Amino acid sequence: MADMDVIGFQRQLLDRRERLEAVRSADPVLADIGRLLDEVDAALARIGEGTFGLCEQCHGPVEPERLAADPLVRHCLGHLSAEEQREMERDLDLAFQVQSALLPTRGLRAAGWEAHYHYEPAGSLSGDYCDVLGPDAGREGLLFLAGDVSGKGIASSLLMSHLHAIFRSLSRLDMPIIQIVEHANRVFCESTMPALYATLACGVASPSGDVRLCNAGHCPPVLVSGGAAMTLDATGIPLGLFASSRYSSHNFKMQAGDTLLLYTDGLTEAHNPSGADYGPERLVNLLTRNHAMDLAGLEKRILSDWNEFREGERRSDDVTLLLLRRSVIN
Repeated sequence: MADMDVIGFQRQLLDRRERLEAVRSADPVLADIGRLLDEVDAALARIGEGTFGLCEQCHGPVEPERLAADPLVRHCLGHLSAEEQREMERDLDLAFQVQSALLPTRGLRAAGWEAHYHYEPAGSLSGDYCDVLGPDAGREGLLFLAGDVSGKGIASSLLMSHLHAIFRSLSRLDMPIIQIVEHANRVFCESTMPALYATLACGVASPSGDVRLCNAGHCPPVLVSGGAAMTLDATGIPLGLFASSRYSSHNFKMQAGDTLLLYTDGLTEAHNPSGADYGPERLVNLLTRNHAMDLAGLEKRILSDWNEFREGERRSDDVTLLLLRRSVIN
């Protein structure tokens, strides 16, 4: 348990126990309360004994992402019962459907902009975050986001959905992008466990071509303007670390044909058999050479070069690309 936030789990369990007791006081005959209280008490006892997070059958560690999603689990994936395996398969299938429904409209064209994305989980579920929102009553231009939640599997996918809901709610308010990110960070900090965080690049593209881009500890986006590509550094730390964090933004204007690429580290940190990373420099050079291609073609060119570099090496992380292009000048 050395690397586990045991105190965080203990607080979470005690909070759940208090809530269950409050429900039982209000309705003593409510079904299942007693069983859940017993399971919470058993988990608290395992913390006291030093066995929390260990499989009760093989005594090896339970997968951290499963504990983060449900601190009551007692067995690792290799020792689930047949019924538990069936339940997990049903949950994974449902979670995949929910996550797929959260993805933005493909090939969005609005307010003088064109957006195109590629979203590829490494497994059944993804901790990557991608969204593009067109103009609405509170916003003339596009709101675009790409991010990566810490962890993997079910836990990270749940956090990704949580982050999606936060930004969708805040997007309806008439606020600058910096304030949106700062509000999202506070909500994320107050509603997740201390060890969890998310990196995020988030911006607003106006009909005039002006872009405000905030980068919360995420991979440096690549701006291709006038045929030359450059990276844009972080303007703040990841979300979820400190509720009082402040952010700034890159402010620039894009002309017709200019392109902005947001991506997750599954792209640049992928490696080949020799152990070398794909890296942002190779990505910048590729975009410089191929900037005139349409967005669908550019996406295919990036992925083709990426697969060629890897030489069949198995990937272990989700990969997301979000391409935004200025299509007209108002």
